[in-house]
Amino acid sequence: MRAPWIVGLVSAVLLLGACSDPTDGPETAPPTPDVSRAATTHQRAQSAPSASPAVVAPRVLYLGDSLAMEAQQVLGQELRRDLRATYTSAPYSGTTPCDYLEGTGKKSLVPDRDKAAALVRALHPDFVVLQFWGNAWGYTWCMDGITHAASPQKYFSRYRADLRRLTEQIATAGGGHRPRIVWVAQGPDPITPDRVRRVNELYEEQAAASDDVVADAGATVAPAGARYSWVQYLPCTAYEHEHPAYCTQQDRDRTALHLDKDYLHFCLVPTTSTPKPCPVRSPGILRIAREITRAIGRTPAG
Repeated sequence: MRAPWIVGLVSAVLLLGACSDPTDGPETAPPTPDVSRAATTHQRAQSAPSASPAVVAPRVLYLGDSLAMEAQQVLGQELRRDLRATYTSAPYSGTTPCDYLEGTGKKSLVPDRDKAAALVRALHPDFVVLQFWGNAWGYTWCMDGITHAASPQKYFSRYRADLRRLTEQIATAGGGHRPRIVWVAQGPDPITPDRVRRVNELYEEQAAASDDVVADAGATVAPAGARYSWVQYLPCTAYEHEHPAYCTQQDRDRTALHLDKDYLHFCLVPTTSTPKPCPVRSPGILRIAREITRAIGRTPAG
């Protein structure tokens, strides 16, 4: 963790407004990103193989931070192909669960129209997929300056409370058709590995308390038997061997999950100042999307 690349990486992430976890974040939150309404995608399957017996043509809403931003198109493709899903995504980079809470006013990076409860009332989804790295360094106003570096216990207590509030708001908005929440467990973090472990435990805790589920997508981007050990490369899976574009170093039987200078994101081109879906084939994104799809496919709707 003291390797030279970490220093340059942290600087780059700060400039790009990502949702990483450097020790020192910006002193004030940046302006709300100019993410147009067109960035929210509404996609319905036209034709697809038979859906899983557990779920038939579910309606899926996908919310989250920059990890969701980069993965949104790939997840939509997987859900439409495997489950004939109707799919909507509204991710915002740099966010954390409190950004999607109603009642935050201007202290949020998510506009009122795209709050979780507002979208549930409008779209009546069967599943709401929530993917957050766990913004830990004060990037977003709604965390009220609470950071993991300054006060881990206060950070985890606040994070737990926000998960509960978000669950309650989604459930209330669903009314008689309460959607099932799918919390996406995150992959390893080379800077604060225990933080991610604790955040994932909070997802498990909240899912158990509210009869929701956790998709352990983070395990698909971690070494076998070392769930919280960060690596840049992993051995190619059988699927990646069958689809060689996803086995980036076939001669070494391994595939790249991250760029050299970005330990957090899985898109294999650099992030830009304007958040957008990943434009290239990226094995880590596909692994995550396939695991989320599997979790929905084996879970009855709420």
